[in-house]
Amino acid sequence: MCTWSNSQTAFDFSDTRIFKEGMKMSTKTEHKIALAFEDGITKFIPCAEDQTVADAAYQSKINIPFDCRDGACGTCKAFCESGDFDEGEFVDDAMTQDELDNGFCLPCQSKPRSDMVLQIRTTSVLAKTGPETFSAEVTKVGALSDTVFELELEVEDRERLNFLPGQYVNITVPGSTETRSYSFATGPEVEKIGFLIKNTPDGLMTNWLKDVAKVGDKLEFEGPMGSFFLREPLQPVLLLAGGTGLAPVMSIMESLANDELLDVPVRLIYGANTSEDLVRLEEIAAYKDRIEDFDFFTVLSQEEGHERCGFVTDHMDPTEHLADGEADSYLCGPPPMVEAVRKYFDSHDTPPLNFYYEKFNANQQPGAAEAQAETGEQVAEKAERVAEKVGV
Repeated sequence: MCTWSNSQTAFDFSDTRIFKEGMKMSTKTEHKIALAFEDGITKFIPCAEDQTVADAAYQSKINIPFDCRDGACGTCKAFCESGDFDEGEFVDDAMTQDELDNGFCLPCQSKPRSDMVLQIRTTSVLAKTGPETFSAEVTKVGALSDTVFELELEVEDRERLNFLPGQYVNITVPGSTETRSYSFATGPEVEKIGFLIKNTPDGLMTNWLKDVAKVGDKLEFEGPMGSFFLREPLQPVLLLAGGTGLAPVMSIMESLANDELLDVPVRLIYGANTSEDLVRLEEIAAYKDRIEDFDFFTVLSQEEGHERCGFVTDHMDPTEHLADGEADSYLCGPPPMVEAVRKYFDSHDTPPLNFYYEKFNANQQPGAAEAQAETGEQVAEKAERVAEKVGV
């Protein structure tokens, strides 16, 4: 994977000279393009099959960086996380054939052949865009256990809300100006959106959920955000969830269940402290009927007598879960769990081909914030190393 410089130049909308030639509104089939920026903001734009991604971004008033529009400079080079495209014409100085073969593209030349997810090497601020604000009404709220609340919302102008499975939003806590970050627990196509929220004693959001919140209440949120999201499932998928880190994993599973082309096994290991902390088990089990090759189990770290006790890493099978080094692994959980799994993978002879993770930290902001997104990380090195096995 290439490392990008942050010294690129952004195009100024006031200079439209480079667009005057050949820029026409298309009537051909449109695809949805997700532009994932370096600051975690994701914007969705429509793009026709006879239109370049750069032209479509410009029409949506999104300023992705480039200094030409003919495949000569390479300034706009982006990584395609998923989707198919016609690469157009370009010179080696802008992008090599090897880079193209490894998933890179030039938005100024690329035309979509399916929905796409692109990593854009600039921030949303420099691209003169940002997160959108949404209004919503509470349709369900309550405790799923002593440690987990559920919150369901009906969003005004739901068609405006697009997100990638695994992403999060910043919810303004009603009665305050403070926000808290929570991952979607529902898939992008589900009409009502849902969240799993940790019960944090004296937390601002917790106190609202416990003492004030009721069906019909209004609230606002901003998003979507985060670079923890489902990539195109070409390899076996290993999902790891700890506590309310189950939320984005549920969103990912819902998307996998709706993927008619899915042909890889999906495994979930769900860790918690005690059986009281486990939620949505029936819903998870139902995915066995919706995903052709799906299985899961739970692991408890602070309760004896459970079928599997200890840490999630104690129960990973190199073949069943890691696919002998060919799996894509997604992990969401508290920081100690994330760091322990990272160390475990780092010491393993056959770590996942790709490892994406998200941490959440209830203590990061005084009195609240149960979720915080962090950029995912690939684990591609497979050198033989001997290290102490670390649990979660």
